[in-house]
Amino acid sequence: MKLNFAFSTCPNDTFMFDAIINKKIDTEGIEFFPIYADIAKLNEWSLTAKYDITKISYNAFTFSSNNYFLLDSGSALGYNCGPILIKKNKTILNKDSKIGIPGKYTTANMLMDICFPKFNNRTEVIFSEIEQQLLENKIDAGLIIHESRFSYMKKGLVPVKDLGEYWEEIVGLPIPLGGIVIKRKFSNAIYNKVNRIIKRSIQYAFDNPSSSMDYVIFHAQEMDIETIKKHINLYVNNFSISLGKEGSEAIKKIFTLRGKSAKQIFP
Repeated sequence: MKLNFAFSTCPNDTFMFDAIINKKIDTEGIEFFPIYADIAKLNEWSLTAKYDITKISYNAFTFSSNNYFLLDSGSALGYNCGPILIKKNKTILNKDSKIGIPGKYTTANMLMDICFPKFNNRTEVIFSEIEQQLLENKIDAGLIIHESRFSYMKKGLVPVKDLGEYWEEIVGLPIPLGGIVIKRKFSNAIYNKVNRIIKRSIQYAFDNPSSSMDYVIFHAQEMDIETIKKHINLYVNNFSISLGKEGSEAIKKIFTLRGKSAKQIFP
């Protein structure tokens, strides 16, 4: 059986899925074909169910859950890992300020809706370019995700608000950033098989952390090795292996905030 699998080139994804793509584990007769894209593009594709299996922001999942079931393994979810709104030190923000966001359907943008509902002048920017656009005065503030949280202060930029911390304060649960979903058309047997394979791949990565490094570095957009390791440590954790009760409750909370039902997100 052949399945296409769309995910990002970010170190957390390539670390988790290296063993699948590079055939280091038993994939139980399934051949996976990788498609790499930025999270904003992955979210857009999910709305039309373009790929069999895909990485997706949990906010986007509230719009495309009619197309996909959520897998228990493969999520980016945790504490102290949420998006941060940043700006130049002397910039004063108001409702007309231009805010660079990493994608309309990202969980980061959903948190902007909650924290800063009056900041409606938002423009989509590839997440890795937000800091530079801010430095070049193309935007007034930027909503950063991923490894940008490790670099923005070195560039003289300052935080306005850590939206992940805000979520944790008001909800008391880990911030659900992104997960892996599979088309609803597949049987429960296939769903369970793919979930086992992803869990096996992540466990292999934990047990053999150096094994994936060539693959991770190749896709890491010139990121230095220390930043790569920080990125992986921040976004790959026990929730990645299994959501558990706490993780599932956090995801259901996003659906509640969007006024949608989470009753059928799993088969």
